[in-house]
Amino acid sequence: MFRISLAVALLLAMFVEILAAQQSSSTATSERSVSSKLTIEQAVEEAVKNNLGLLAERVNLTIADASLITAKLRPNPLLSLGGDHINPAIINNPPAEISLRLDVPIETGDKRQRRIDVAEYDKTIAEAQLLDAIRKLKLEVIRACVDVLQAKAQLQIATNTVRLLEELVRLDEVRLQEGSIIPLELTRLRVSMFQFRSDVRRGELNLITAKAKLQALLGRKASSEEFDILGELKEPLVGPSQELTPLVELALATRPDWIALERQTARAQSDLKLQLAQAKVDYTVGSEYRRQGFNGGANTLGVFFTIPIPLFNRNQGEIARVTAEHEQLVRQLEARKLEIALEMRVAWEEFRSARTLVESIEQELLASAEQARSISIYLYSTEASTVTDFLETQRAFNETLQSYYQAQADYRRSAMQLNASVGKDIIDWSGMKVAR
Repeated sequence: MFRISLAVALLLAMFVEILAAQQSSSTATSERSVSSKLTIEQAVEEAVKNNLGLLAERVNLTIADASLITAKLRPNPLLSLGGDHINPAIINNPPAEISLRLDVPIETGDKRQRRIDVAEYDKTIAEAQLLDAIRKLKLEVIRACVDVLQAKAQLQIATNTVRLLEELVRLDEVRLQEGSIIPLELTRLRVSMFQFRSDVRRGELNLITAKAKLQALLGRKASSEEFDILGELKEPLVGPSQELTPLVELALATRPDWIALERQTARAQSDLKLQLAQAKVDYTVGSEYRRQGFNGGANTLGVFFTIPIPLFNRNQGEIARVTAEHEQLVRQLEARKLEIALEMRVAWEEFRSARTLVESIEQELLASAEQARSISIYLYSTEASTVTDFLETQRAFNETLQSYYQAQADYRRSAMQLNASVGKDIIDWSGMKVAR
């Protein structure tokens, strides 16, 4: 019996170990799948699905649907049951008179339909606000992706510089042993190498920060070291074919925040109709059955009609409030139109300026900086220049590359800002995607 129990215990232990191994394997697999490298397009899709703020914004649609259900409801009838002429001294005797009454409210002024109209506007406003939240989130995610790509490019510049200096330090160590250079030359080179290593550390920190910010936008609860964005900042973008004026008209037709404000203005008009309908009195029609006594008593039936007298409350306050709100929204609509036109002009000019800067750096600086750096490396390796000349040329080259990547990043940010200002992708940002 003891041997059988021991065998059963061993089998149970093996079974638990197998389940734990499977669970850990599935957990590791899911973590790897979540931590996979993404293109910018995939990052945007993941953010739209999982961003916590956007998930909260989606709940407004459910709230609007619930409000629409409430608006369609009709008033409930009222049932009353009463007993009159009860003698408290005689507990066992039933009431001398009992009554059963039913009252049915009747709404006038088409109040139910007015409530439905307002609730439907609320739903369309919630839908437009959700689209506007998606528009803003896409802009923020793409900017964060550009930050990651820029941080990677800046880190690569510092890393390549450190590798080059490490090779030159090894070369100078050989030269020093041969007596070709003085120790001061090697010391200067080593000091510069350590300075560029600090740039590498700062670049790594900037990259970690950019990745953590992006993963938070994607709705990931924990940051992963394996997370990365694919692509480079060198791919060209295809600019818009339209001029500024039609783009402003396109923005007024497609931007969800503008559409939401237009619907809010229309909702205020519908709400005014509702409040005017609320000022109209509602009727109550009722019927009552009354039984007097239980032994040979009389049965009676009554009909009632109730109407309030609107001497004081005619819903004046709500009518005035909605009228003022509608006037306010009309003014906000006019102001928002001017703001969109100004935003479009600023975004348009920023995009043109950034594109011009990128083109000028590519045409005038990159090639010459690369050529000067190559010559400087060759001259220093052949002992035809000093370490000071080489380091100045290397720093100038690094500054040129950093300016170029900064300009490329600003170029893409301005392009995405222009897309967001229009409310539609008028600039093809496929240059930041990776071909599959």
